Amino acid sequence: MTYNIIGVMSGTSLDGIDLIYATFRVDDTWDFKIHNAETMTYPLYWKTQLSSLVTQSMEHLKAIDLEYSQYLAKVIVQFIETHHIKDLDFIASHGHTALHRPDEGLTYQIGNQQVLSDMLNKKVICDFRVQDVDYGGQGAPLVPIGDRLLFSDYDYCLNLGGFANISFESKNERIAYDICPVNIVLNHYVSKLGLDYDDKGELASTGRLNEDLLCQLNELPFYNKIPPKSLGLEWVDRNVFPLIDDFNLQTHDILRTFIEHIAIQISKVLQEQGSKVLVTGGGVFNEFLMHKIQWFSKSQIIIPKNDIVEFKEALIFGLLGVLKERNEVNCLKSVTGAKQNHSSGKLLIPKN
Repeated sequence: MTYNIIGVMSGTSLDGIDLIYATFRVDDTWDFKIHNAETMTYPLYWKTQLSSLVTQSMEHLKAIDLEYSQYLAKVIVQFIETHHIKDLDFIASHGHTALHRPDEGLTYQIGNQQVLSDMLNKKVICDFRVQDVDYGGQGAPLVPIGDRLLFSDYDYCLNLGGFANISFESKNERIAYDICPVNIVLNHYVSKLGLDYDDKGELASTGRLNEDLLCQLNELPFYNKIPPKSLGLEWVDRNVFPLIDDFNLQTHDILRTFIEHIAIQISKVLQEQGSKVLVTGGGVFNEFLMHKIQWFSKSQIIIPKNDIVEFKEALIFGLLGVLKERNEVNCLKSVTGAKQNHSSGKLLIPKN
């Protein structure tokens, strides 16, 4: 069976909207081919809107939700036209996380309104997290089912995006969880210098390590919690930014110290000598961060081709859509803590 889909992903680091056009084939095993992949950078208006979502009222979020769904539809139309995509079964879209408080039974992704399907005149499968939270799960991470089906050659799949998350098999179950913040913190501080990101980690490499801050970061209670567990911007706003800001450090010292923190937290997971670790996400391009992770870890760090590095999450949300279309499990209780495995996602059919 073959499926031609567009996968759409917007992450917490606000790098932009990742889109892929891919073909999935399934026989005894799953296979895929990425035909086109592109990141649509957010204009300043949307960067500003999305960065302040956690402080907004529900009424405001609903208004933004509609506007963002319309904007997302325009971005997808542009992608289809640019790449002359004709053969398309459906679109699978993650949307953008506005609120994520699974312990309160709440998760809210904007960009999943009916207008998305209507403007595209295509079937859309979206809003993958809500059902899992309704089943008592964390609603995250959702990528591990794709790690299991598409990247089983690796012992671990590590993604370095807004947050670092990891996925691996243990006793015939897929285990996955968020490890720590990454780009959501690094990009926040480098933005104060008028930059979008720290190119190759060069600013961080010039900074001084602050041992007191490092110690306090490593002692945050989240790191002692047993999985399943997940992180959101709200947690960073409450626990990380105030802690760092109290030290009143220069930006390059903050970056240097936080990269040490990231590498230490990741190395606690990657202690299996010689295990193969597939590393993806924007953090891969931070050479200083990658050097530190390898320095602390005993594992074999493997960086794949750029289209997998940059677009693995968009690819896997495409797969989640295919699994939903087939009414097959795309959310694993061993990962999210939900009461059951299930096939998650909302189906939008164009009304026009």
